[in-house]
Amino acid sequence: MINLLRGLLVVLCCAAGFASADEKNILVTSGTDRATPIAVVPFGFQGGAVLPEDMSEIIGNDLRNSGYYAPIPRQNMISQPTQPTDIIFRDWKALGAQYIVIGNIVPSGGRLQVTYALYNVNTEQQVLNGSVSGGTDQLRDMSHYIADQSFEKLTGIKGAFSTRILYVTAEQFSAGNTRYTLQRSDYDGARAVTLLQSREPILSPRYASDGKRIAYVSFEQRKPRIFLQYIDTGRREMLTNFEGLNGAPAFSPDGNRLAFVLSKDGNAEIYVMDLATRGLTRVTNSPAIDTEPTWGKDGRTLYFTSDRGGKPQIYKTTIGSGNADRVTFVGNYNAAPKLSADEKTLVMIHRQDGFTNFKVASQDLERGNVKILTDSSLDESPTVAPNGTMVIYATRSEGRGVLMLVSLNGRVRIPLPTAQGEVREPSWSPFLN
Repeated sequence: MINLLRGLLVVLCCAAGFASADEKNILVTSGTDRATPIAVVPFGFQGGAVLPEDMSEIIGNDLRNSGYYAPIPRQNMISQPTQPTDIIFRDWKALGAQYIVIGNIVPSGGRLQVTYALYNVNTEQQVLNGSVSGGTDQLRDMSHYIADQSFEKLTGIKGAFSTRILYVTAEQFSAGNTRYTLQRSDYDGARAVTLLQSREPILSPRYASDGKRIAYVSFEQRKPRIFLQYIDTGRREMLTNFEGLNGAPAFSPDGNRLAFVLSKDGNAEIYVMDLATRGLTRVTNSPAIDTEPTWGKDGRTLYFTSDRGGKPQIYKTTIGSGNADRVTFVGNYNAAPKLSADEKTLVMIHRQDGFTNFKVASQDLERGNVKILTDSSLDESPTVAPNGTMVIYATRSEGRGVLMLVSLNGRVRIPLPTAQGEVREPSWSPFLN
């Protein structure tokens, strides 16, 4: 389902023209480079029972999802070493593996002690080793931790596999009887828990930088209002209750302010609220529709969607400047902006000239080049991992709304397991300590 804000822009802008593209901007529809082969060998287990989770499978999936690594299929593994002395490097070289991860799980005092090591197959040198402990209910946590440590050691980029996502499900039981649920899960869709249920729509959930608070739009009492909720306690506060549209909340990098969209003065404009004082500052002032703000890491820059050029495109402004510069020129529709961690790449929903499909795309902010990341057709709500390597978005598959993950380099596209019903509005957490 195309979200409320996109629908508003499409309806109001479908008959308008748009500015011409800068000649330096080009569209890239595919890539040709390959991921690095890595073997994540099944971990040895010294206990008697079968563990409820396969740590090596989780670690391998994490590394694959980044788009940087291609795990060697388990059926191709000729051996399963659990100790460094068991590794026959020439065999792994023959399989094409450039790295190998091994590990051992030992019960200790009612917990599990996990040791792991990462080796460079070509040099036959140890790259990383360590240990982590936890209960059987923490096997996924420990797996994500090992994947994070391995990824950072190999790439210099902090791993984001221990992060979480928010998303909304809508399950219809009968005509006029739909239940909306705000869910939180691991980044890969596992271990979903319910944070809020409502008979009215829930939109645009967003994490604060501390990972402890979220903001979202709820249509309780059949009008859109923005709420703040504390994850651990469930305590909620209503932040806005203005006439008209109250939507698209986005926390500032320090978590002390919230940008959002209000139409209380008759037109959709972007405002910023100081969460301590509840003071309100108007950021944009245009006869066009300005919506979907997202922050730059300086805490002063906002990227947003606007139809001020004729059709939805992405602009950026500095708070207090009163000016806005257009950022996107390729395609006749660009919306829902999100930034990569280094702010060199803009992720967005994009429609090419002459097409009707909405896809997730990225734009190099220095060169202006646009790259299509997805092969689906009704994409919406992209959200970027805090390390900038992966994107999760909502789309449709087999007649229902689902979540998909794509690596920012475009090498990996996979569906995420989620609850029944329509699934939409994903939002990635910051790094969680």
